[in-house]
Amino acid sequence: MRREDAARPAADVRGKNAQDRWREAVKIRQEWLEYGLSTDPADRQTTERSLTAIYARMSRPRPRFVWADSPAQAIPLVAGLPTLDEMYRQIWDPRAPGRSRVASDLAMIASRLRGALSAGVDYIDPELAPARMGKTGERWPELPPLEALRAGVPLVVILHRGVHTALHRSLAHGFRSPVKATLTARGPVPVCWYGQQDAGWIAYYDVLHRLGMAHYDPPQLDHLGNWAAVARSCGWWWPGEEVCVVVERPDRIRTEAVPRAWHDEVRLARDGVRYRDGWQPQAA
Repeated sequence: MRREDAARPAADVRGKNAQDRWREAVKIRQEWLEYGLSTDPADRQTTERSLTAIYARMSRPRPRFVWADSPAQAIPLVAGLPTLDEMYRQIWDPRAPGRSRVASDLAMIASRLRGALSAGVDYIDPELAPARMGKTGERWPELPPLEALRAGVPLVVILHRGVHTALHRSLAHGFRSPVKATLTARGPVPVCWYGQQDAGWIAYYDVLHRLGMAHYDPPQLDHLGNWAAVARSCGWWWPGEEVCVVVERPDRIRTEAVPRAWHDEVRLARDGVRYRDGWQPQAA
C-alpha cells in the first residue's frame, strides 16, 4: 500500500501531445508553488513520520523532534551542528572531526536518490547534463514554453526549465536566500534543509512521473514520497544525531511577480514574510 503522502501515481496521459502535457505540468507546478509558500500551521504528525523514515534510510533511530516558530528561534537550538564547510569536510574525509555526521549522510542519500530518479527518466535528463541540440552541441534556445515547443525544444528540457528551475528561482532565490541572509549576517549557521522551499527538485521528478515520462522503482517512489511529504508539511529543519529541529511555516508571506518571467516566478515583497513568533528577516 502506498501512503497517502507518497509521490502520486502517473496520470493517464495516453494520447496527450506535448502541449497538453505542458499544461498539466503547469497545474502541478502551481500545486508545489502553493506548498512552497504555504502559511498553514505545520502538519507535525506527517513531518515527524516522514523525517523518521528518512533517518531510517541512514540507519538512524527516530530522533527527538523540537519545534521552533522561526529560523531565528532555531539557531540557539542547533549550536554544534556542522556548517556547510564542515559538512563537506566530513563527506570527503571520514576521519574529519565533527559531533554529528547526520547532515553529511543526509546529503549523500539525497544525492543518490536524485541520481536514481534521473536514471528513471525516459529521456536524457537535463538535471544530469545540459541538453544540447543535435550535432552542433549548442544549447536549446531560451524561449517561452509554447514557442519553445513549436521550435522543436524537447518537452523534458522545457519541463526542467519551467518546473525545476522556475520553482528554484521562486523558492530558493526568491524566498530562502533573502531570509537566510539575515541569519548569516553574523557568520555561518549550521547546514539545514528547507522543507517547503525544497519543492523545486521534488516537483520536477513528481511532474515527470505523473506525466508518464519517468518510471521509478517502488523503493525510489517511497523515498521520494517521504521528501515530498516533508515539503508539503513544514518549514526549515536541522538534522542532528539525537535531535531534529524543525521550524513552523511562516504565518505571513507576500510575494510579487518577477518581471518578464515566463514561468510565473515570484519573489518576496518588501517585508513579505513574518514567522509565528513575530520574527521578520531584515533582508526580506
